[in-house]
Amino acid sequence: MRHGTRQNISDCYPKRSKLYNFCLYCICTYLTLINMTYWSECLWNIMRLTLDEALAVGSQLEIAAINGTDIIPLSPTLAAQCGYSMDSDPWGNTKVFVSLLGCYVDNQADETFNLGLRFQMYGDGLSKKVQRDVTETCSYSRWASREILCDRNYMEVSTLMVTPEVPVTMDGQKAVAPNSIWKMTFHTPDSKVMVLKDAHRAGYGAMTTPTRLVLRSPYNMPETYAEEVAGVPMEVFSVSTYYKQVRRLAIIVAAAACPTGGLVFTDEVITWYVPRRIPPLISSAFKILETHMGIDGQRLDKTMMAIRRYKLSITESHVVIELPVGSPDGYYKSHAPDYSYHITYTVEPMLELLWRAEDTQADTRYKVLFPITTPLMPRPPHVTENRVPEQKVFNVLLGTFLHDVSLLNITFTTGVLTVTECNARGFDFQEHRFANSSKTFSLQVPFSDEVVLKHNPNPLTTVYFLPLVFGLLILPEQIPFPHPAELEASLEDVVLPTTTGFCDQDNFYISVKYGSQGDNFQIMMLHAGSWRELDTELYSLTDNNTHVSIVVPYTAPDTVFESDSIRARVDLLLLETPNMWQLNDLSLACNFPLTMTECYPNGTVTALAVKVESVRNLNPKYLTLSDQSCKPVFSNDRFAFFSFNLNSCGTTRTFFDNVMVYENEIAMHHSMGKHQSRKGLINPDYRHTVSCYYLVNDTETMAFRTRPRNSDPKADPGVGQLVVQMRLAQEVSYDIFYQTEDYPVVKYLQQPLYFEVELMRSTDPRIALVLENCWATLHEDRTTLPSWDLIVDRCENLDDRYIVFYPVVADARVHIPAHVKRFSVKMFTFTTDETVLKEQIFVHCDADLCDTTKPDGICSGQCASPLRNAKPLKPTGSRGMFISFPPHISMNFVLLSSVTTAV
Repeated sequence: MRHGTRQNISDCYPKRSKLYNFCLYCICTYLTLINMTYWSECLWNIMRLTLDEALAVGSQLEIAAINGTDIIPLSPTLAAQCGYSMDSDPWGNTKVFVSLLGCYVDNQADETFNLGLRFQMYGDGLSKKVQRDVTETCSYSRWASREILCDRNYMEVSTLMVTPEVPVTMDGQKAVAPNSIWKMTFHTPDSKVMVLKDAHRAGYGAMTTPTRLVLRSPYNMPETYAEEVAGVPMEVFSVSTYYKQVRRLAIIVAAAACPTGGLVFTDEVITWYVPRRIPPLISSAFKILETHMGIDGQRLDKTMMAIRRYKLSITESHVVIELPVGSPDGYYKSHAPDYSYHITYTVEPMLELLWRAEDTQADTRYKVLFPITTPLMPRPPHVTENRVPEQKVFNVLLGTFLHDVSLLNITFTTGVLTVTECNARGFDFQEHRFANSSKTFSLQVPFSDEVVLKHNPNPLTTVYFLPLVFGLLILPEQIPFPHPAELEASLEDVVLPTTTGFCDQDNFYISVKYGSQGDNFQIMMLHAGSWRELDTELYSLTDNNTHVSIVVPYTAPDTVFESDSIRARVDLLLLETPNMWQLNDLSLACNFPLTMTECYPNGTVTALAVKVESVRNLNPKYLTLSDQSCKPVFSNDRFAFFSFNLNSCGTTRTFFDNVMVYENEIAMHHSMGKHQSRKGLINPDYRHTVSCYYLVNDTETMAFRTRPRNSDPKADPGVGQLVVQMRLAQEVSYDIFYQTEDYPVVKYLQQPLYFEVELMRSTDPRIALVLENCWATLHEDRTTLPSWDLIVDRCENLDDRYIVFYPVVADARVHIPAHVKRFSVKMFTFTTDETVLKEQIFVHCDADLCDTTKPDGICSGQCASPLRNAKPLKPTGSRGMFISFPPHISMNFVLLSSVTTAV
C-alpha cells in the first residue's frame, strides 16, 4: 500500500458484481497530469500502466486510445467491450490494465504489441485542460491454445485458429479478408444468434488476429448467465462463432467463466475459493501444469509470498488463496455508516492457472484479476483519559483512526470550536501520526474553563464534567461523523470560607473570608435558640469581594449573655444553599463593661437584670424585687431596669464592722409564675441579688455658695447653624468624591450614582440625620415638573427598583455614623412623548434632624424594609447625562430641613 498525502475521488473504484463497470470515462474519476509519475509493465497477456497519486478531487479525467491518427475516447461501455479496465484507490494511485488482444492495439504477428493512450484532465472548467500521450510496447509469444482473462469489467477468451486469419476490425466495415467472422450463437444456455455487426452494437467484442479468435463480453450482459460451481458463483459467457475460410465455413465454440464470489472473511484472513474444475471450460480429464498467485496482475515468487504470508493451495475441489488482512499490498479505508466509524481493507489478488486436457493435449491459460474489499469492520474510537486531577486538566486521547480521518471541530456546551480556535483558547490540541499511517488526537482542557461543568456532591469535593462531541471528517470524500465523549474528574479542592472575630468595649467584629466557591453561602445568626439569616439592615456589613466584615453590638438581639454579669456571646453559621451544608461556624464570647448595679449616696439604687442563656424562657417584664409590687421601670425582651430607694421594696440592711450592706433580690416570684403558667410558659428559675455597700463612719467635704434669689429661671433664646452637604462619590467605597471643578460629570444610562448626605459641624451623638424625601427634576427649582421620586417617607420609591441604601460605619473620616446617609441611584433621563430630554438633572432632598434619646420618634431610622421588586423606569433615553452638584448645602437647625442638589 502506498503511503503519504492522499487526494481522493469518491467511491468510484470498481467492485466485482453483476453491476461491475468501468471507470475510465466516469464523471467521478479525476486525474492530474501535472508532475504525474507513471510506469508500465508487460504482465504476460496484459499490460499495466500505473499512475502514482494521479487523481485529484475537482478534476475530470478522460482516457482515449490512439489508433494511428484517430483518437477514440474510451467510454465505460467501449472500454469493457475492447479490453480496457482501471482501478484506483481513494488517494489517487491508479492502475490501467489493457489486454494485449484489445481493440486499438497494434498487433504484430501476435508477438509484438504497440499501445497508445491519451490522458486528458480538466480542472475547474473545460478550458483548464492538461493532456499527455503515452505509448508502450509489449512482447508476448507464449500463447496457450486457449486463454481466458477475467478482468474487473469484462471476460475475454481467445482461441488459436486452425489457419491464420486476416484481422477483422471492430465495426466490421473493413473486413475484406476471405476468412472472416460471419455470425455468433450465444448460449444463455438457450441459443441466440447475432451477426457480427449486431454483436458489436450489443456491446460484445469479436475479432480475429493473425492466429487467434478473440471474444469479449462485459459482465451482466443479457447473453451471459450465472452458475454456481462448487459453491462459488460464476459468470458464464459461451459462444459458437462461425467464420469464413477460403473454401469453407469454420466454427469455433469458446467459453469464459469468471468467479464473482467465493470469499470467506475473518478479522485476520481473507480466503478466496476458485473451483478447480470449471464447466463448461473443462469437460474431460485435465492436469494442472502451473499455478501462480499475484497482486495487481503481477506474479509473486514463493519468497515474496512467504514474506507477505500469502498462501496458495489446491484441494480436491478448489484452488484456495489466503491473504492476511492488512497486507502492505492492499489499503485500508475509513467509512461512517450511520455516523459509526468502520474500516474496510481492499486488495487485488490474481490467480493464474495453466492446465492441459488429457484427450486433446490442448493447454488453457486461466487468469483472474479479482479486487477484494472486506465487509465493513466496526472500529469504535476509544476515548482514553490520561488525567492527573491535581493538575486540574482534562487530558483525553481519541483514536485510533486511519490516516484518512481528520478532526474538524469540537462541540462543547458553550458552542462549536474549530481546532484552530481550540488552540487559540488555550486548549492543547495535537494530532499524532504513527509509522503504520494510523493516527490519534489529543486534547487538554483546563478545569477552570467555562466549557467544563462543575458541581459539588459534598462541601469539600468538586466534580468536573466535560461533555463534548468530536467532529470528524473522512477524507477526501468529506464525509462527516461525530463521536461523543464525556469526561469526569473528582477532586477534593474546595477551600471553605473561614471566620474570625474580636471584640472591643462595644461591639463584636466578625470577618468572613471567602473560600474557593466565592459568596455561595448564607450567613446565619443564632437567635432565641434557632438560626435565622443575618439581618443586613440591622448590622453594619461591608463586602469587598474577598471577605465580609460584620459589626454586631454586644446588646444586639442576636447576642446572648452567658451570665448576668459581663460576658456576652454571638453565634454565627455559614450555610451553603440549596444543599444546606454547614460550611463553617463561629462562637465568639467576650467580656463587656456592663454596669449591673449602681448605688448612689442619696440612697437610690439602679439595677439591671439581664436575660441569660441558662434561663431561655425568661420574660424580663415579669421580674420584681422582693416586694412584688416593685416592678421594672423599663423592660424589653432582654433587659429589666429597676430604680428604687434603699428603704423600700423589701430591701434588707446588714452591718459588718464599718460597712452597712443593703440587699434586695430580683426574681420571678410565684404570683408571676402562675400568670406565666396560665399562658402556657415554664416558670424560669432566675434570681439576681442586688447589693450596696456603704461605710458607716465616713466624712465628706462639701462646699457651696449662695446668691440672691431672682425670678424663675428661663432659657435665653439662641441662634445656631448646622451644615448639611450632599456629595457624589466616584465608587461604592465612598472614599473618593468628585470635587467642585469636576462638575458637570458625564454619566451613561444605568451607571450607578453614589450619593452621600452628611451633617457637618456637629459632634453631638444625640442628633441623627434621616432622609425624609428625595426627588429629581429638570430644573433647579424643586417645585418644577416633570419630577421623579427617589425616596418617599424615608423609604425607596416602590416604582424604582434601582435605589439602594448603604449602611455607614465609623472609620477615620466618619466619627458619628448617625450623621451620614448613603444611597445609590442608577442614571436615568426624562422622556416626554417618547422624546428623550437631554438635559441636566437636579436632585433634591428633605432631611430630618432628630433626637436619638427618643427612639420612638423620627429617629426610628431610615426605611428598613427589604428592597421590593418594582417595574423598571419607563421610558428611558439612550445616552449619558451631565451631573452637577453645588459643593455644599447649608440649612438652619430646625426639625425639618431640605437639601437641593443638581444632577
